[in-house]
Amino acid sequence: MRRVAAGHGSLRGAATLCAALLAASLAGCGASPADGLPGTLERDRIELAATADEPIVEIAVREGQVVAAGALLLAQDPGVAAAQLERARGQLEQAQARRDELDHGPLATTIAAARARGALARGDRDAAERERRRLQDLVARQLVSQAAYDQQASVRAAAEATMREAEASLRELQQGTRAEQRQQAARAVEQAAAALKELQIGRGRLEVRAPREAIVDALPWRAGERPTRGATVAVLLATGTPFARIHVPAAMRLRVKVGSSATVRVDGLATPLTGRVRYVASDAEFTPYYSLTEADRSRLSYLAEVELPGSEVAALPAGIPLEVELPPPSP
Repeated sequence: MRRVAAGHGSLRGAATLCAALLAASLAGCGASPADGLPGTLERDRIELAATADEPIVEIAVREGQVVAAGALLLAQDPGVAAAQLERARGQLEQAQARRDELDHGPLATTIAAARARGALARGDRDAAERERRRLQDLVARQLVSQAAYDQQASVRAAAEATMREAEASLRELQQGTRAEQRQQAARAVEQAAAALKELQIGRGRLEVRAPREAIVDALPWRAGERPTRGATVAVLLATGTPFARIHVPAAMRLRVKVGSSATVRVDGLATPLTGRVRYVASDAEFTPYYSLTEADRSRLSYLAEVELPGSEVAALPAGIPLEVELPPPSP
């Protein structure tokens, strides 16, 4: 696996460090407000991370290539995600079928079968009742035992209970499905659909795509390698107008505000550019851990960024040295 900082990244890091050290040195030596602040030309950096622990099966671009928004950069193995999607689709179809079944209610044939079972149970109850009465008469004439009569009475009671159960089942079918059951089935469909959508989103993220037009700066992984979840798999540099990155000494910090104008001299360009400060860090860099004395404070520096409008710098690569001159302080 190659490092993310390969290519221009290490050069920019070294240039930034040198610029910061030089800015701190200028501040410690009592630099004049008219002195230029060294820096580098930079572009917005975009790091794209892996969302699954799956091997890379395709790398569709190369380092240094300009890609459009939405362009495929690389793809990870979708096998596991595809199986999960099929299972989720099956669960959604099952939930939908159950919902439709409850919405439609019982079939006419189901109700007819329940009615037939009720009639059969009623016939069994009537037969058991007739036999009970016959035995009751025989017991009165002492032709059968009381135990035989009691047994038949139990049979009649069981037949009565069976008939009542069949009649209750028929009434339940005739009333249709309860509203609570239909609501539960509808919620089950919604949950299954949400689970499927979540898996579809995860499947789509296995294809890493450019969020905007950019330059491919680094591809740390090769095809066949398995990046861990959250590992950076592609580094992009935004196209368009770059910006100047500088470090402002503590002595000049009050002069630098967001929106302040600045003159930028880029190495290789004969004409200086007019920029505007777009960002100034609120926390100083290279801050000592001990109590700050006056001498210590002179070594502080603040990261700042100066945007450079104009088409003449749009095609310049990142990492080019430059110098930023801030306007003198107002009297």
